Amino acid sequence: MSTGVTAAHGFRASAVEAGIKPGRTDLALLVSDRPCAASGVFTTNLAKAAPVLVSAEHLKAATARAVIVNAGCANAATGVQGMADARESVALVAQALGCETHDVLVCSTGVIGVNLPMPKIRAAIPVAAAGLSAQGGAAAARAIMTTDTKPKESSRTFDLGGVPVTIGGMAKGAGMIAPSLAPLHATMLAFFTTDALVDRATLDAALMAAVGPTFNRITIDSDTSTNDTAIVFANGASGVSIPSSGAAYDAFVDAFRAVCRDLALMMARDGEGVQRIAEVIVKGARSSEDALRIGRTVADSPLVKTALHGGDPNWGRILAAAGRAGIAFDIDKVDIHIGDVFVCEGGAARHYDETVAHEAMLMDPGRITVDLHEGDVSESMWMCDLTKSYVDINAHYRT
Repeated sequence: MSTGVTAAHGFRASAVEAGIKPGRTDLALLVSDRPCAASGVFTTNLAKAAPVLVSAEHLKAATARAVIVNAGCANAATGVQGMADARESVALVAQALGCETHDVLVCSTGVIGVNLPMPKIRAAIPVAAAGLSAQGGAAAARAIMTTDTKPKESSRTFDLGGVPVTIGGMAKGAGMIAPSLAPLHATMLAFFTTDALVDRATLDAALMAAVGPTFNRITIDSDTSTNDTAIVFANGASGVSIPSSGAAYDAFVDAFRAVCRDLALMMARDGEGVQRIAEVIVKGARSSEDALRIGRTVADSPLVKTALHGGDPNWGRILAAAGRAGIAFDIDKVDIHIGDVFVCEGGAARHYDETVAHEAMLMDPGRITVDLHEGDVSESMWMCDLTKSYVDINAHYRT
């Protein structure tokens, strides 16, 4: 039984070797057997890729049935031709499925500034359509990988009124990961399916409630991609309707968020060259925005990331990163813990066992806690270490 995007009833997927990335599957197709309510959030990067623009345009219709995803070419910074290629791709899928063009979305991941090899795409789409299967989710999750070392899938099933409702998802991302997803305003792509019946406004709210505290809380290398996209399809196959509020809505969002959290942590764990990950917790902030700004600055700091890699409990790097986040606070009130080891009190060193602190910095997952003592708000970010392998991968990404 599928645990990914085909776990929910009424969804099929396939994967084919289009020849964009030779020697492996590199094009995936995900389709609902019936029309869906659909919602998406996209990168806030101003250099949005052609597929981002086309998918956002199509989602204005609030319904969709399919998405085509290719690896190996981001179709970003490709100008007029890139837009034409993205539009042709969705038109070819619509023709193969017998649906409207605006019911098809498109996503791409790979090298920026390179045009899609459209002869290969044209040849692959009919093959992908013919190979659609309710067991195809795992193959689709593998086809969308770039520098990922493993596919990323998750699902949850819960009961509403005695009827099972399922949410499934797949994602890819190992580098160029610092998602900043919002309503229209290597790459992170995430796709979700549910057999619940959800109207567009409710689906919009649920998507933001799910991705906000999950995908928007991870960072691998502080680079927000041109192609970041998260899309959810709701086809209503279970017959269970999700209201806009109340216990049923809360149960739906909880399950949705759990799938997102699974996939987000899989991304952090599978980051390029990553050996360990850590949660950065900022406590005692005046607002969520303050806590997240400081948490992200600490998590993105190359000095903190290399200290994490080396197991160096260098709390001064953590304090310095917090202090340059652009948030006003009293540095003389800041406490820092590495794991359970209290290393900094009132903005200054305190006596602690260096060996124990070193062991805490080597924990996987690790934990860094910064207490500002300015308020009662807490937020967290997930980060990873920075290794020589990350440099090697990205120094030779196009070769």
